[in-house]
Amino acid sequence: MKEHHGCPVQATINLMSGKWKVQILWHLSFGARRFAELKKLLPGVTEKVLTDQLRQLERDKVLTRTATRDVPPKVSYALSNAGQGLVPLMEDLCGWGSKHFGIEPTLRHAS
Repeated sequence: MKEHHGCPVQATINLMSGKWKVQILWHLSFGARRFAELKKLLPGVTEKVLTDQLRQLERDKVLTRTATRDVPPKVSYALSNAGQGLVPLMEDLCGWGSKHFGIEPTLRHAS
């Protein structure tokens, strides 16, 4: 993890920093998704980058990876309890960004 200088806000920002991490977390806030579903929801992301970002989020314990024993295995990703705790923060950031930048959200969380 990047240096946070003892600041929990910086540690949280570091965890979420990465071109696709916020969007990955937001899409998973609606429920578990398979890799191909996430890739389709993130136009422009490469498989390598998506894999790297998912691994980092899993390592940081904000998402879980579940693989079935089927052949081929089916892998899905979901928010962990810690990841669920980020959803209200993202909703607040969405509201702030909408107000201050005039950006209308394209996805709404089912509250």
